Amino acid sequence: MSEAAPAAAPRRPGSARRVFATAILVVEAGMVFIAGLVAVRLELAPSSEAWIVAGLLAGVAVAAMATLRSGIGYGIGSVLQIAVVLSGLVVSVMWFLGAVFAVMWIAALIVGGRIDKERIERWEAEHADRLEP
Repeated sequence: MSEAAPAAAPRRPGSARRVFATAILVVEAGMVFIAGLVAVRLELAPSSEAWIVAGLLAGVAVAAMATLRSGIGYGIGSVLQIAVVLSGLVVSVMWFLGAVFAVMWIAALIVGGRIDKERIERWEAEHADRLEP
């Protein structure tokens, strides 16, 4: 008789905080691009400056998304929130939209971190018999 193959090591749960942060950054990148369109269309700033700022902010959002797994993306995303709020200096509605995204960002970090902690605790309790000491 052959022996049963050893059970594969259980996979740790994914990060809710990373999922929340990614979703916020994707929507925020689109919103910043649209704000650039508004700034150009309403002639709130020279078109080249509006496109450069909108492009940089959207690019930073993408860079933050790309580096979330390493952890540095959370710092980049936090700095981005400040920059988006300050873009209200050019497009006044960005004071409000930037504040909304900043609040969502903070909530994603706090709530996502709590969910991740609870997931890890539950996962460790469920798989304690298969984990190495």
